[in-house]
Order: sequence, then structure tokens, then C-alpha cells
Amino acid sequence: MMSVLWDLRRVRRTGPALVAERQRARLADLVAHARAGSPYYRQLYRDLPDHVDDVTALPVTTKTELMARYDDWATDRDVTLAEVRAFIADPDRIGAPYRDRYQVVTTSGTSGVRGVFVQDQRMYTVLSALTVARASGSWLSGSDYLAMLRRGNRVAAVWATGGHFAGYSTARRLIRERPIRQRSIRVISVHSTLDDLVAGVGSFRPTILNGYASAVALLAREQRAGRLSIRPLLVITSAETLTEQDRALIRETFPGKVRDQYGCSEFMGLAHGCRHDWLHVNADWAILEPVDEQFRPVPPGRPSHTVLLTNLANRVQPIIRYDLGDSVTARPGPCPCGNPLPAVRVRGRTAEVLSFRRPDGRKVAVPALALGTLADRTPGVRMFQIIQDGPQRLTVRLLLEDGADRAWDQLRSALRALLDTHNLSDVRVERDPRPPERTPGGKFRTVVALS
Repeated sequence: MMSVLWDLRRVRRTGPALVAERQRARLADLVAHARAGSPYYRQLYRDLPDHVDDVTALPVTTKTELMARYDDWATDRDVTLAEVRAFIADPDRIGAPYRDRYQVVTTSGTSGVRGVFVQDQRMYTVLSALTVARASGSWLSGSDYLAMLRRGNRVAAVWATGGHFAGYSTARRLIRERPIRQRSIRVISVHSTLDDLVAGVGSFRPTILNGYASAVALLAREQRAGRLSIRPLLVITSAETLTEQDRALIRETFPGKVRDQYGCSEFMGLAHGCRHDWLHVNADWAILEPVDEQFRPVPPGRPSHTVLLTNLANRVQPIIRYDLGDSVTARPGPCPCGNPLPAVRVRGRTAEVLSFRRPDGRKVAVPALALGTLADRTPGVRMFQIIQDGPQRLTVRLLLEDGADRAWDQLRSALRALLDTHNLSDVRVERDPRPPERTPGGKFRTVVALS
């Protein structure tokens, strides 16, 4: 990892010219590797020149296409969808190496199509180095590190559990590698009741609080109400777009630094936030292209229709000009924070919370991701949409894999168990026979709160 970390620091000190140089060299290497090892890319690139270092010369790929061509996609020809699905079906394997050398993560994403991704050791090394470089750069100062040493370095993460989700899988991997890390890393399930969530975070007394934006906002409200008392030095929000109201709430409630991060299962370390609320893209290891509906470049300052991702680190399943589905706005000029990496703002999933009432009249808030991740980890669910179409009702639209006859029963049981845990026995869960639908703008919302 040290060589990657040294190169990260050198690139950031040198600036945009070296970032562009690294991009071109790594892209050319990735394209050559994909052509040599992946039948899918060999066919896709058959009419292209032998050497390609301009990403715009390449065709666009999608999650739907890659999942449909799974067995032809990987450069390791022993990786198959059937084998990977068997691996992720076992919850005891979360964080364990697949084929003794790969990490497997799953996601639904904004497209609603379930993705299953295999990542190699190079990807893991790059992500580890990016985490260290980010923490020791714009996020934590020397005095912050001293304070962490005095108080104990404890990271509490509020994430989805029970599946091979990127954050949870990585935390389990870290603990598997060194069990002593259980003392410093605690994952509290976003599926917990609010009381259990507050108890879990409060008893751990984290110096770093990391979690889905909606869950962190809920904890901030509990802190303001006097039911939680923590003093994190750093609060990291992720996975959802914060409203200005929730961003202000979190900053006013927790005295430490508050930073956002932008990532996905396809590349967890895409960008990290600065004090001016811009997300700086790790552009030496990832190419992010804001584009319109026809995949043409969108100029800085204008929101894109979607964004194309090229992951320059992972070689076992190359992600090249991949339609990520998020709308981003690139910063027109240098960021006042001084970071030379390109900066964006993301309009992704809003940090939504669904509100219900218990039989005793008490209002209960359930983060949207707590519901969506249950569908994501249900075997046989290809696409899903969970809609709160009444104060006490959830309607589920599904597109299932062939032969997944039990998927709806399994998902309904999981949703029912989550609601019952929150004492929401009055909330009905029903299936809508129609398939998931996109918004008029063409986007896809996997969980929709009552408007």
C-alpha cells in the first residue's frame, strides 16, 4: 500500500497535469487488460484502435448489460454468476474472500437493477490508500489525531447489515483480517429501531461517526433532544444527498468536523468532501464524466443527466464508461479549499425518511435505505420499488429472476419483521403486480416516501 500512498501524495502535490497523465496511462492499461481477458470487452472494442487512452473514444456500458453478460465480463475466466450468487447467498461469507482473493459486494443503485461486483486486491489496496490519504489530508489535523489517541480511536458506522453491501463487507473483512479491530470498529445496523440505534452509538462513544446521511440526521435530532450524548471529532455522511436543513442540523449538533463522501459499490472511494461542501474526485484512480441524455459532455456548472464512471483500479471486472445514474455538477473553477482534484456536487438519492405511527400514536421514522437494503439482499430480486402510498401502507413492485418463486414471500417477511421490530404492526405490506417505474425524468427511485 505504501507505493500507492506515496503516488497519491505526489499526484496531489503536483496537480492536474500529473492527474491527467495517470488517467491516460491507467486507462490504456485497463483497456488492454480488458481486451485480453474479457470476451465481453474484446467484442465491444473489436473496431477500436489497438491503443486507447481517451475515455470518450469508448462505448458506454450499463449495469443491465454487464449483469446479462456476467460470465463473459470478468477477466478471470473462473468467475461465474452462478458461483458468485452461491457465495453471496451465505451470510457467513460476508467479508470473506471469494476464490481466496476477491471481495464481493452487491448493490441496487439508482437504476434499481441488482448488481453483484467482484473486486481484486489492487482495488482494495487503492481504497485503503485513499482512506489514509483522505484522513491525513483535508479531514484530520495533527491535533485531531492526538485527540483521537487520547480518547481512543473508535469508528461507529450506521450501515445496512446482513448482506454483502460495500461498507459492511469491508468492515467485516477488516475484522476478519485482524480480530482486535472489533474494539475500534462497530457497525450498527440501519435496520435497528431508533432506540437501539441511539443505545448502540451512545455506548460505543465514537471518535468518528460514519453512516447513511438519513441515519446521521436522525441521530443529530436525538442528540438535540438529549437522548444521545456523543462528541465525535469527525462525522462522515454518505450514500444519500443531504438537504440543506439536515446538513445545518448535523453541523450545529456535533462540534467536530462534518464531511460528505461520494462512493458506490462499483468504486467506494470516488470522492471526498471539503469544508466548502464540494466533493473532490480521486481522478487519478477514477474517471467521472458528467453527460446529457445522449452521453455528450455537460459543461461545468450545469447538472448532468447522468454520470459515467471508469474505475482504473479494479481489473478482475473492469468498469469502463459505466452509466452510474447520478446527476452531478462539476465545479467551474478551482475550489477555495486548495485541493487540486476536480470537484463535483451530486444530486443522488435524497436522504429520505419514511414516517409512520405506532398503535400508541407515537411517530416512528424509518430511513429509506433500511427498507431498500432488505430488498437488495433478497435472492431472486432483479429490480424493486417500495412505495409508501398511504400513511400506514407500503406497496412493493418487483421484477424477479426466472425461478425466484419465493422471493416475494421472503421480502414480505423481511419487511414485516422490520416493521414489527419498530412496533409498526398496523403498517400493511402489499404487492403491486406492476413492474417498477421510472420518474418522468427517466430516473429510478427504489424507495418512495409519502409525498
